[in-house]
Amino acid sequence: MRRDLLPSLWAVLAGALLVTAAVVVGTAVERDDGTLHVGWPPLYATWEPHLGPGTPAALAVAVAVVTYGPSLAARLPWRALLGAGWGTALAWTFSLALVDGWQRGVAGRLTTAYEYLRAVDRFHDIPATLRDFTRHILIHSPGHWPAHVAGHPPGATLTFVLLDRIGLGGGAWAGVWCITVGATAGVAVLIAVRALAGEALARRAAPFLVLSPAAVWAGTSADGYFAAVAAWALALLALAVTGHRPRTAALASGLLFGLLSQLSYGLLLFAVPAAAVLLLGRSRLRVLPYAAAGLVVVPLTFALLGFNWWEAYRLLVERYYEGAGGVRPYGYWVWANLACTVVVAGPATVAGLRWAVASVARRRPAAGAVPDAAGPDPGRRLALLTLAALAALLVADLSGMSKAETERIWLPFVMWLLPAGAFLPGPRRWLAAQAVLALLLNHLLLTGW
Repeated sequence: MRRDLLPSLWAVLAGALLVTAAVVVGTAVERDDGTLHVGWPPLYATWEPHLGPGTPAALAVAVAVVTYGPSLAARLPWRALLGAGWGTALAWTFSLALVDGWQRGVAGRLTTAYEYLRAVDRFHDIPATLRDFTRHILIHSPGHWPAHVAGHPPGATLTFVLLDRIGLGGGAWAGVWCITVGATAGVAVLIAVRALAGEALARRAAPFLVLSPAAVWAGTSADGYFAAVAAWALALLALAVTGHRPRTAALASGLLFGLLSQLSYGLLLFAVPAAAVLLLGRSRLRVLPYAAAGLVVVPLTFALLGFNWWEAYRLLVERYYEGAGGVRPYGYWVWANLACTVVVAGPATVAGLRWAVASVARRRPAAGAVPDAAGPDPGRRLALLTLAALAALLVADLSGMSKAETERIWLPFVMWLLPAGAFLPGPRRWLAAQAVLALLLNHLLLTGW
């Protein structure tokens, strides 16, 4: 066994022990007092071994990416690589969703009592609904919103309202939208990694952005769509600060960050990786005014239409503690959430983050990294980007506002941990581990999202 493999295996073992502890302790807590409110701790899932129409396709995609992914990523023209990455991620996510069947895996996921589509019919007059939005957040308020509508700014629900308005209403179109748009997140991350850390590492990261266990929850949940918006906002900022049409890219980035603030309250924490991108860039002072100008457009529009973001967030916190959030024990979830992240990100990401930490702490060069236009130490730049996303995730964890269900809620952050796989020697064995974990999760558990 290669000596450089041992530290990675120790990191994976530590992650596996964390997950095992979360399962054992969580099962005992849920059996004794039922305060976790999840079916298969620490995941929001139930034990239900099953096959489905997506099984053969998922197996085929997994074998193809493990066998040919690294070599194709190394030699395809860049634009072709981006297209292949999106198409393969789309195939992987759809096939995993279809393991549960079309209705249960795609068309019905966003139509349950907790979901956004339950509120679409209440947005006949959008400005009036926005003015009235905060009155229906609390559980005891008349006509209170479903959980996911109340738990997010109205931009999330408005996405599905607008889809309905253009003739793409219903759960099937909503599911297809979330998967199709969500699959572009990996493309955006690749563009950012290339801009900040060079093409060599971006190409090494590509298969890991395609073949990840995170796809189990990206198909089908609105958080996969949120992850794509966050990824493109950060990617455009990376292009701006590295001199790629800086004004246009910065303005577009600001617009997407503004939209992100109206999709999910917690994704304001993307300010942390955004700050890292600015620090890694060369022309940050020139682009900041354009990014700031774009940033205010969407929030200002919502405010002018009558939505009070700060009041809505205050009421959301109150509702959160009125419901399961007030019952679920912080002492368990503050570390069990991290176990969920280990599962969603997969063993390759855990091992890659160990390399990232080593790269920052010891300035250790990344596997396969070579000096290029990104600078003399692209590995360290990629490490700082992934660790900034991890820092944002840890802040979200400590806040206590995401006790459970983080396997979908934290998808936007996890997407920026996946490129850590670029640090790993022998990528095929790590990709195989990612694929096996995702297939086992999707075939043994019925996930809630």
